[in-house]
Amino acid sequence: MLKILGIIPARYASTRFPGKPLVDINGKTMIQRVYEQASKSNLLAKVVVATDDERIFEHVKSFGGEVVMTSSKHPSGTDRCFEALQIVSKLERRKEGKEFQRYNYVINIQGDEPFIQPKQIDILVQCLTAKTELATLIKRIEDEATLFNPNTPKVIFNNYNEAIYFTRQTIPYLRGIEKDKWLNAHDYFKHIGIYAYRVDILNKITKLPIALLEKVESLEQLRWLANGFKIKVAITPYDSFGIDIPEDLIEAQRITS
Repeated sequence: MLKILGIIPARYASTRFPGKPLVDINGKTMIQRVYEQASKSNLLAKVVVATDDERIFEHVKSFGGEVVMTSSKHPSGTDRCFEALQIVSKLERRKEGKEFQRYNYVINIQGDEPFIQPKQIDILVQCLTAKTELATLIKRIEDEATLFNPNTPKVIFNNYNEAIYFTRQTIPYLRGIEKDKWLNAHDYFKHIGIYAYRVDILNKITKLPIALLEKVESLEQLRWLANGFKIKVAITPYDSFGIDIPEDLIEAQRITS
């Protein structure tokens, strides 16, 4: 049986929304809501917040959550997840001794999605095998606004449910068909930003330099594809709702009211 660690990266100094993890959403902070939702998945051995800020650290402790302090120099959540894995594993090894079992996978759970469905995590976990290097979720696109929105990454995948490419462009291009008919003519999928990393692969990808395609598209997962790693995709019926800017709180407050 696979042993899986759920990690929620949470940093305070967000460029677009400083202090975002501690923002109040109808009586609970965003990070508490994410933690509680993720903890409802029975397929995770443990859920832990990985932060670089003392305020977030103390707050997670205050509501009974597990949290580790990581470096403030990490360029991505993936890098923060790797350090958190090392910290958690070291603490457990010290406590459990010979009974300690290594983690097989890490799930990177976005810290700005307070309404993440536990079933999303379960769907991702259920697609994992010992041979899976990386995995993520995708969802069928159902409206034109999303289809042509460059802020919503799209993905195409092969017959083995492995990602071929992620892009902000609408892909594939349907030659000879008017764009307002594309959704009826073909199934399009958007990327849901939750990742599973096999532990040995997580170690490797944190050492990779930024790839050209990653730089131009501003999509981290293109670094892994550019270096030959395989990303398995699992289709979810559940959408995601991330809080990127203060204005997004209006909808979050409405959902929880």
